[in-house]
Amino acid sequence: MKLLIAMMSHETNTFSPVPTLLERFGSGANPPENADAYRAIKGLGLTMAGMISVAEENGIDIITPIAAGAPPSGPVSDEAYDYISDCICHAVADCDGILLELHGAMVTETREDGEGTLLKRLREENPGIPIGVGLDMHANLYPEIVDNSTVIAGFRTYPHIDMFETGVRAGRVLIEAMNNRVNPTMAWGNCPMLPHVMRQGTDDHPNKMLQEKVAEYEKNGALCVALFTGFPHADILNAGLSVVVTTDNNQEEAIRIRDELLELAWQERENFVYEITPLSDSVGSAFDAADEPGEGPVILLDHYDNTASGGTMDTTEVLREILAQGLEDVAAYGIYDPAAVAQMIEAGIDSEVTVSLGGKMHLDALEVQSSPLTVTGRVKLISDGRYTITGPMGTGSKMNMGHTVLLDTGNVLIAVISRHIEPYDLGCFSSLGIDPMAKKYLMLKSRIHYRATFMPIAKKIIECAGVGVCTSDYDQLTFRNVRRPIFPLDNINSSSFKDGFPDH
Repeated sequence: MKLLIAMMSHETNTFSPVPTLLERFGSGANPPENADAYRAIKGLGLTMAGMISVAEENGIDIITPIAAGAPPSGPVSDEAYDYISDCICHAVADCDGILLELHGAMVTETREDGEGTLLKRLREENPGIPIGVGLDMHANLYPEIVDNSTVIAGFRTYPHIDMFETGVRAGRVLIEAMNNRVNPTMAWGNCPMLPHVMRQGTDDHPNKMLQEKVAEYEKNGALCVALFTGFPHADILNAGLSVVVTTDNNQEEAIRIRDELLELAWQERENFVYEITPLSDSVGSAFDAADEPGEGPVILLDHYDNTASGGTMDTTEVLREILAQGLEDVAAYGIYDPAAVAQMIEAGIDSEVTVSLGGKMHLDALEVQSSPLTVTGRVKLISDGRYTITGPMGTGSKMNMGHTVLLDTGNVLIAVISRHIEPYDLGCFSSLGIDPMAKKYLMLKSRIHYRATFMPIAKKIIECAGVGVCTSDYDQLTFRNVRRPIFPLDNINSSSFKDGFPDH
């Protein structure tokens, strides 16, 4: 028995101006293939690694044609998509099954559903082959994804600390199906709702409760159950919350579980709406927060510009407000600005420099734009920007911030980076010689993933609404393609998610 195991993962923010070329899937080079892909992924806290583990535990031969994962950004170039999907499709010959780490929210220049397009092609070229899929919690589900899969598993945690386990769940069910021990039967559906990402954390209500119900259904006999909160920054037809249920040859039970979960989510729709605080008020509250009892830094969260939701990571409004209000003993991660990095590297360590930071990428989707921030400071450190994740999310993964400079303004240490990396691991600071526990304040360009390692050490979290394509203010975005009506873009008073919406 032989399995093909591969990764094609990208969360596409259709409002983002950050381009997604093939190099983005391989940390500045082409993504690893074949034996290199195996070596790059095995043992990491990733979905593909979980799939490899369960296959090897069962003595199954595997091939790994490609491991292509890119940080969220704008639509994937068709050239990159074709290259990755061709690598996968051309390697299927002589395989008995397929396991794929996909995301579920990939949009390309010409395709609204990148994953469904790949799965449909695989099914057409290989009729009858079992296909197991692991998806991110932010998947936007389409019929082609479900119709061409044998089993679908999804993350149950946000921050995503169960990626490896998701791969194991998908792999185990697929292997059982390949051995004719189960007959997977699926039902899926979605709700007309776009939950705000800032309300999707699984340590918060209502998603905590919903994901606990998902686990309960599996404990009680379902083969695989997944509730996807969806990715709302994709202006595509099926963006939003969805559910897929896999049972052992029991369609009626799959439909029942699906409908119960969708109904429960719909009743909680108001609790998925994020309330915004003005930026000046948020930053101003940091002074009192620092004086409160307890250890650890106060975290100022620049959540409108999170690269892990497709942000440019170069908007300056939160940092500008921190400087304007005079907060002291701050470490900020970070500002993406390769030109400023090059300027400071040329000046050298200990040089005093004046740089124009950020605000260089035009946000076509927004009326409000960020502007460059002129900062004077000392070049404290120059780094190659590489570190290894030690926290619970993506454990063991090698991170590459690109050439990185630490700029010291006196009150604020600013990490200026040349590759998009979200700060969800302490290594983004410790690799630059900063002890995050020793700072009074940390500024993070993150939304929820920071909680995996920073929330346990934080005295308090202050959420700061700056500028960026990850805005939680849907009024700042123009949705042209998403199905309507949809909550909260539209005021839907239906008592049930089923009222007026198609059954899947």
